[in-house]
Amino acid sequence: MHLVLGLGNPGSAYARTKHNAGFRVVDCLSERWKCPLSRSEGECLLGCTVLGQEKVVLARPETPMNLSGRVGRKLGDVFGLIPEEILVVCDDVDLPLGRLRLRGSGGSGGHRGLMSVAEALCTDAFPRLRIGVGRPPEGVETAEYVLDVFEPEEERIVARVVPRAADAVEAALRGSLEAAMSEFNGWFPEGEGSRESGSGGC
Repeated sequence: MHLVLGLGNPGSAYARTKHNAGFRVVDCLSERWKCPLSRSEGECLLGCTVLGQEKVVLARPETPMNLSGRVGRKLGDVFGLIPEEILVVCDDVDLPLGRLRLRGSGGSGGHRGLMSVAEALCTDAFPRLRIGVGRPPEGVETAEYVLDVFEPEEERIVARVVPRAADAVEAALRGSLEAAMSEFNGWFPEGEGSRESGSGGC
């Protein structure tokens, strides 16, 4: 069994912001798998399905980003999961827009959602998929930048990246994390380093 925990801030005001990239991937998987996020439990929206032989839980916390960890911890306890079975999906300002980075563990990089999950689980040894949203322009604070929406050209790129990120989650759940890392890390939607593949939209 696995939990896919998308990070973001609840509410329509934040729906298309950079900080909600994790929510968008979970929503994509929910649509793709016909697994509605409708059951609220422990300050989150849940959807459950079976992928291959494995039960998968999709979750979107309804807490602020910096309290995401208490949802991850509670769901881990409820479903009897170890940290290695909790895949966290989030944005990353240290990656160029459109780049994906899947890892089995690591630091928070200053991301308050990841920091909250690591503190709640008492370990940073949980897999995470980071989605690059790019660095803020000079003079713009990171907190302000991630709570802003994408520019139209950026949104066009993100619309292609989200299904690709969903592909990466599926690959990690269906096979080995290492194989998924090899296939998806470093992907850009266009330009140098791009690789066109994947199962398509959501």
